[in-house]
Order: sequence, then C-alpha cells, then structure tokens
Amino acid sequence: MPTSKDLALQSLSARTKLEDVKEFIRLLGSYLEYLEALGVEAVPAYPEIKSFLDLDPLVPSTLPELEAEIRRCRKCPLHRTRTQAVPGEGPCPSEIMIVGEAPGREEDLEGRPFVGQAGRLLQKMLQAIGLERTQVYITNVVKCRPPGNRTPESEELRACRPYLARQIRLVKPKVILALGAVAARSLLLEEGPLSKLRGRPHRIDGLQVVVSYHPAYLLRNPAAKRAAWEDLQLFRKLLSGGGP
Repeated sequence: MPTSKDLALQSLSARTKLEDVKEFIRLLGSYLEYLEALGVEAVPAYPEIKSFLDLDPLVPSTLPELEAEIRRCRKCPLHRTRTQAVPGEGPCPSEIMIVGEAPGREEDLEGRPFVGQAGRLLQKMLQAIGLERTQVYITNVVKCRPPGNRTPESEELRACRPYLARQIRLVKPKVILALGAVAARSLLLEEGPLSKLRGRPHRIDGLQVVVSYHPAYLLRNPAAKRAAWEDLQLFRKLLSGGGP
C-alpha cells in the first residue's frame, strides 16, 4: 500500500493538469479511508502535502472553461431534471452584466438565457436605453431550470453562487443589472422586498449594481414598467459614468 507521501509526490509532479489533481484527491481519500478502517486517527503532515494544501484552488481561467464546468455540474438535484445547464452568453470582458433568477422552460431547451417572451422584453428594454443584447453578458444566479419554474431553493443557490462569482471576475463588468428578487438578494446579500432594494445604486466589491424587476414579472404586472424604466435610466447613467 503506498504511503500518503508517495501519493502526494506522485500527483504534485503533474499538478498543472486538473485531472491529475482530481486523481490525487481520489487516491488520498481512499488511502485515508483505509487508515481509518485500521483505527488510525491522524497522519503526519509531510511538507509536500502541506505545500499542496497551501496552493490556490485550481479553477478555470477562461469563461469557456468555466461554462464547460457549469454544463457538467452535478452539485445539486437540479441536474437530474434539467435538459441542460444554461451558463450564460455574451462578450467577455464586458462593461455590462445582467443577472436573472434561473432558466425557464425555453432556456432549458435552447441552452441560452432569456429567450422566449421574457427575453424579447429584455431586448426591448436594452434597446430603449441604446444598448443591444450583443453588448451584454447575460446569466442567471441558478444555472439549471427548477421544476415548474419554481423559485430556486437555498441548496440550489448555494451550489451556483461560486459560479456567478467567478463569472463576475472573468467578465469584469462596470455595472450589473440584477433582475428580480432572487438575483438582487444573491448579489447584495440583503433581505427584504425588491421594492426596497430598487431605485438606488448599490456597491459590491467595487462594482455598481442596479436592481429592477424581472421581465417575466413585468409581463404579468405591466403597471411596474414605469418603475422599471426609472431603473433602466439609472443603469444607463451609471454606465455612462454619471452619479445616481
């Protein structure tokens, strides 16, 4: 049976490859389970293992790599009911990022965010402030469709939150437009109704965030379009470098 030091040295010699790191973790886990079965409660932290644990996490360095990882994701039960994951689409980097709640039925089938009626309304909203969809990176907080288009559950939000954080780091937006309460709360880490979060700019890690109603909500509640228009004007002003 190889020692944990042997396993560490074997994997660390080729740690530039994600597959090798995964194999190292699998082998080390198996070895530790074996030791546990023998009654061993602790093993020495060899310098090689300690240096491995101190390494930065190996994460995708490009948006296409991250999107491929999202498509393979099995971190929550939604992977069992989805047709496909919907990572997002748009230019990278981009000054503009739009974050919605989760894919719906049409998004799940096409693999693209904001298609169908809500997507067409979003296109009109962007055009109303002089923007085209092709200028914007668009994604959702949750990358897979919740059954019946229900609100995402906490487990699903937790599973997808790191993906959104990494998308933001890669896209490097100047301003984020959060559409809907789920997107707003996930980005701002604030509770409360959307009506209390919209109407003013927010800052997270140096980024400006504007909160507004989700296009699907506006389709059901046309009276909210006036408030949404005010949010879009604020969004456009911040994008142009103006204050609130």
